[in-house]
Amino acid sequence: MAKYWSVFTTGLQNTFVYRWNFLLRSLFAMVPLLGTVFIWQALFESRGADIRGYDFGQMVYYFLVVLLVDNLVTPTDDEWQIAADIREGHINNFLSKPVDYLAYRASLFLSTRLLYTAVTIFPVIAVFAWFREFIVLPKDPLTWPLFAVSLVMAAALQFLIAYALAMLAFWILEISTVVFILYSFEYYLSGRLFPLDIMPEGMRTALMLLPFTYELYFPVAVLMEKVQGRALWTGLAIQAGWVILAYLWARFMWKRGLRRYESVGG
Repeated sequence: MAKYWSVFTTGLQNTFVYRWNFLLRSLFAMVPLLGTVFIWQALFESRGADIRGYDFGQMVYYFLVVLLVDNLVTPTDDEWQIAADIREGHINNFLSKPVDYLAYRASLFLSTRLLYTAVTIFPVIAVFAWFREFIVLPKDPLTWPLFAVSLVMAAALQFLIAYALAMLAFWILEISTVVFILYSFEYYLSGRLFPLDIMPEGMRTALMLLPFTYELYFPVAVLMEKVQGRALWTGLAIQAGWVILAYLWARFMWKRGLRRYESVGG
């Protein structure tokens, strides 16, 4: 564990160089949020009624929580860095040492998320303060620890998917096309554009079985108490299942990739 703690602290120091980049990125992330609020405001005004159980205030609060969760769990260029390690042969440094590459990358991911959160939390707090009239805190105290559990699993799921995706660099020179295709699906199906529970029943049921739902929408729904009772525990179980599957797939892709890498003289 000591060596991964060292990787974590080194990652913090290296990532600190990009603190202004993180701050600017978080500030510009507010622009789409404001645009989203104006679009939904116009939509609610034209309809003159709630949309699938959401009034305008709840919709604004939903996107505020999406902003918060996104800042906490979404990887920052991890797949590109991992793919570069493979493509440029840097993984040779890990093959001759008692270092688990997945644990190494996870340590760097955690250090980056910690510093990114520390740098961007103030703009996020400012946005929450601006829209404070729409914030409704959970009524059940149990919601907070369940949200934390779901948040951790969402971060793990996003990281493991990015890691497994980067393993394609063992087979193809440039992974950008595959990454953009997958992330296009993720963008629409993870709840970034709209709450998934406003979809028709059949489609919503299907989406609850996909991993994208648990990367963003589900922890948001937990905090907003949109899922309760049996649906909440079922969702947490499915989310845990996807984390386990993503972990196994990441391990599988690494092992298969190494075989190919060594067979071609990597």
